[in-house]
Amino acid sequence: MILSRAPLVVHLTHTIGTRPDIGYTAPMIERMRPPLADKAQQDETDELRPAFNADGLIAAIAQDAASREVLMMAWMNAEALTATLESGTATYWSRSRGKLWVKGETSGHTQRIVSVRIDCDQDVVLLLVEQAGAACHTGRTSCFYREIDSDAFSLHRLEDKPAAGAP
Repeated sequence: MILSRAPLVVHLTHTIGTRPDIGYTAPMIERMRPPLADKAQQDETDELRPAFNADGLIAAIAQDAASREVLMMAWMNAEALTATLESGTATYWSRSRGKLWVKGETSGHTQRIVSVRIDCDQDVVLLLVEQAGAACHTGRTSCFYREIDSDAFSLHRLEDKPAAGAP
């Protein structure tokens, strides 16, 4: 069962909620609220109301907290966003594997969360991270190691070789 679509999360909030009488506080995923219908209100609200796409996902950009270099882009569902906020470690939704993916769980190239931001209409998350090792699965510092030459419709490499020991 994937808890990624906002209506399902809202349903869980109303079903489980907070039970102070038994010492139970709903986890963050159960407290997420859907986006506001009024776009202007969504842009200005102080509440976390992520706008997941039709697949229940939200784009997540990882950026080095110190250098501000953009490292990678991945997807999160509500469960991944919650895990990231609660654990302090970047957790994504792997579309190819169909499961949560904790960055670095196999490679050791972890992303420790420094700050989590969300854009104006809450459909993109920005993770400011401390990156340990390469961010890209190719072993490069960043997944954005090529620049598009618009005149030639070709790519120019900004970072030529992966780090030592990369796949």
